[in-house]
Amino acid sequence: MRILVLGFTGYLGGHVAERLHALPGARVLGGGRSPAADLPVDLATDTVERLTRVLAAADVDTVVNCAGATGGDPVTLAEVNARGPAALCAALRRARPAARLVHLGSAAEYGPGTERVPVPESAPTRPLTAYGATKLAGTVTVAAAELDSVVLRVGNPVGPGAPVTSLPGRVTGLLRAAGTDPDAELRLGDLSAYRDFVDVRDVARAAERAVTATGPLPSVLNVGGGEAVPVRRLVRTLAGVAGFRGRIEEQGAGSARSERVSWQCSDITAARTALDWRPSYSLDESLAALWSAGAPSRPPEGDRPS
Repeated sequence: MRILVLGFTGYLGGHVAERLHALPGARVLGGGRSPAADLPVDLATDTVERLTRVLAAADVDTVVNCAGATGGDPVTLAEVNARGPAALCAALRRARPAARLVHLGSAAEYGPGTERVPVPESAPTRPLTAYGATKLAGTVTVAAAELDSVVLRVGNPVGPGAPVTSLPGRVTGLLRAAGTDPDAELRLGDLSAYRDFVDVRDVARAAERAVTATGPLPSVLNVGGGEAVPVRRLVRTLAGVAGFRGRIEEQGAGSARSERVSWQCSDITAARTALDWRPSYSLDESLAALWSAGAPSRPPEGDRPS
């Protein structure tokens, strides 16, 4: 089996590629803008013709698209998250129409959730941010592409290597800087929002199951922790793991998304049925692994963050 992982140097892509490398008989190729890429591609700018030639020459059986932009201006988000999957699907139809495409989407595509009601894949999608809207555009394109495809709609990933662009990664960096100084103070925004956190290693395992599953899969599958967790709990648990002895101050508003999407939780029943998948790491285990892994990572130079 020849598997192409796009965005293999990113947070999610790195864990997915590592997991797939362990599959017996698998040849895993990395695709992206990194100098280390086996296949140099940029979904944001490459023409469909060029992508078609690359995919035909690589002769892959499966493509896992972990490439994506989590921040930046709306144009960058649209180029990577919306235009990218569209170009990829068009090239796959020409070059490898029988190949399976596993695309990583985002729970941000749903928008606001109803408190205490986990969101199934059939729920209306009402993203409130450019990120969520562009990720939804990518999902719609993949689902309608007439390919052997599945979108894994990922919750809030956490665990070893979480980048500083994420809340867990940013808080980890602040805690490392604070050390055990009892007079240290962490000044954060409002932490009252609820989020569905999922370990990045569980995301990688879900991608592996999607790659190796026999027969057609549902067009979209939620991959989350299946539990709405107060962001405040995540921060305080991580502070405990770090041995932080100072104060945590919530000053002012949180992020714009937290204000507008105060509660989010994914219904992961369909992933259990289709992939025999469920989370295997608790949030406490994920945070312990994040802390013990060392300093949080930054998006690699020249690569889009996953």
